[in-house]
Amino acid sequence: MSAPALEKRDERPSEPPTETVSAKEPAARPPGPAAALAARLAARPSALLVALAAVLVLVSAFVTGSGAWPAGMTVDVTTPLEDLNAWLVENRDSHWLFLYFLLHVSNNAELAVDSLIGLFEGLGWVGVTLLGTVLAWYAGGAGLRPRALRTAATALGVFLVVGVLGMWDPTMETLALMTVAVAAAALLGLLLGIAAGLSDACDRALRPVFDLMQVMPAFAYLLPFVLLFDIGVPSALVATVIYAAPPMARLTSLGLRGADPAALEASASLGASPWQRLRTARLPLARKEMLLGLNQTIMMCLSMVVLASVVGSGGLGDVIYRALGKVNVGQALTAGIAIVLVAVLLDRTTAAAGARLEESETRAPSPAAEAPRKAGTRPLLRSPFTVSPGRFARLRGWPSWLGLGALAAVLSALGPRLGEEEWPREWTFRITPYVNDATEWIEKSLGSGVPVVGGTLTWAEGVTNGVLNPLRDGLNATPWWALLVLVAALGWAVGRWRAALTASAALGVIGVLGLWTKSMDTLSQVLVALVITLLLGFAVGVLAARVPRVERWLRPLLDTMQTMPQFVYLIPVIALFSVGRMAGIAAAVVFVLPAVIRITAQGVRQSDPAALEAARSMGATTRQQLLQVQLPLARRSLLVAVNQGVVLVLSMVVIAGMVGGGALGIDVITGLSKGDLALGLPAGAAIVCLGVLLDRLTQPARTEGR
Repeated sequence: MSAPALEKRDERPSEPPTETVSAKEPAARPPGPAAALAARLAARPSALLVALAAVLVLVSAFVTGSGAWPAGMTVDVTTPLEDLNAWLVENRDSHWLFLYFLLHVSNNAELAVDSLIGLFEGLGWVGVTLLGTVLAWYAGGAGLRPRALRTAATALGVFLVVGVLGMWDPTMETLALMTVAVAAAALLGLLLGIAAGLSDACDRALRPVFDLMQVMPAFAYLLPFVLLFDIGVPSALVATVIYAAPPMARLTSLGLRGADPAALEASASLGASPWQRLRTARLPLARKEMLLGLNQTIMMCLSMVVLASVVGSGGLGDVIYRALGKVNVGQALTAGIAIVLVAVLLDRTTAAAGARLEESETRAPSPAAEAPRKAGTRPLLRSPFTVSPGRFARLRGWPSWLGLGALAAVLSALGPRLGEEEWPREWTFRITPYVNDATEWIEKSLGSGVPVVGGTLTWAEGVTNGVLNPLRDGLNATPWWALLVLVAALGWAVGRWRAALTASAALGVIGVLGLWTKSMDTLSQVLVALVITLLLGFAVGVLAARVPRVERWLRPLLDTMQTMPQFVYLIPVIALFSVGRMAGIAAAVVFVLPAVIRITAQGVRQSDPAALEAARSMGATTRQQLLQVQLPLARRSLLVAVNQGVVLVLSMVVIAGMVGGGALGIDVITGLSKGDLALGLPAGAAIVCLGVLLDRLTQPARTEGR
């Protein structure tokens, strides 16, 4: 049986070599790059559709060279807005809508803020400093705990530094507006969160509203309320409340829906009513999420209160706004330092309160064991004092708030006697001249002429002429219908017909408003800032995930950067890049980097250990583990980083209109500051449309599983 096989095997080499080569050549030849690309596109119809749309865009841009939206397809919104503005001015003091509703809201808002400012003036700088320090000390746990002492020392240092910088009065105005806004936003968010947490119908109704609010830039909230309340504190306060309420609502709903089923079942089995279950079981179990929502609400209120200076809210934001208008970096930096210190104080205080709450929860009995006692009708008597070994007795519950109120009353009565109402002028130190001198030195020494690297102004000019201008001109040269086709194709690839329809409609609304050219300018800035942010953020995030020491070094820096309001980022970039579009892009990159770095690092760090171990066992190098295992497994986190980067970059590029960004941003800012609704409102609507467009094209949940 084996002999014939050997004979056949021996006969094969005797065949002509030319026939052997010709017979095997077609099977052995690998497919070329074009054939491989065609096969890959054919296997993925969505990618093929996007590729065809991109080719159409390039060809049409070269052939036509002009992509302006047709004037016949625009709608005149200027005239109706001017008429509406005139009607509001004439009827603001006589129409029933203002007399019986809006004027009450406006008057109560001004009364609340003015009352707090009067209280701070009555306390004097000594009373405010003492009361703020005691509040921070109590939030940290009171007693001689290290956390309480650190929190109190932080508060004391913040108030002293703010006074020394000469920013006492603007800081008190900002804190007064902040206090009212946080109280109203937290209450509104709590009520909406309870409704969404207890009712599926409310949750379904509120979810798209919150999604839309998350993609709207902060300035977009100011426009409708300036229309209703005119320029001043009421419009700033109402816009801040609406802007900051969603985090509290979302996290409250999350905490209520994630409550321990065993505790709820125990409470219901003992006959507790729905109100009793909510008050004694659901809300206590959701305290951690609610406190996190309060922290986010506080930081968003501070950011919005600073931005609201454009509509006349005053405070530290007004100092920065006026200083940026005069390109006075020193004055802007002084107010910026005060804002950062206030942000650090609020963040550290709420973080200390959260840590104290977490400690109390770990020492407390389990929720399932506590539920029967909480659900009973017999009240549990608690002592207002708790004593732990080696620590002082400290107040808890209503006696603590009663004591703080009594302390505030005493300080209000004794404050003027302890010191002046305002910080003594002779105790201030002006850093403005030194900062301005340093800015001039930076512009002369680092702006240009630096060996090898050139300088910051040289970089700004190179990016503007080499990247920004060509991209803007290319977008404006592309026919509007070709861009609509490309957006529809991208939307179809990401989320099928719903995303394609939403993105295309958003782009079409921009054209109908007659703001196509300015929107393409803004879009070019957003795309450049996004690419730079993602490149830096992905690189640093991967490094932080793989090197724990880098992550430890970056953590305090990222924490500080995430507490800084958006206005503050404009100050250093002016010193480095002067005014212009590149300054806005640099501010956007620095503002968005912390979020992208953290999301990327978390996604890479949480890769499946089994997959990594399998790759190591097969001899994969570190580079292969990163590129072939960790990054593919972190794809969803990377898509989330892209989505968050798009939304945050858009909001910052709009704000950068204050430092020469132009396009839609300058229209919004000019319209807000001058009360010109016909200029600001359409530009704000176009910005919202850009946000919806970019958000729908970068939704990570749409692509998962395909």
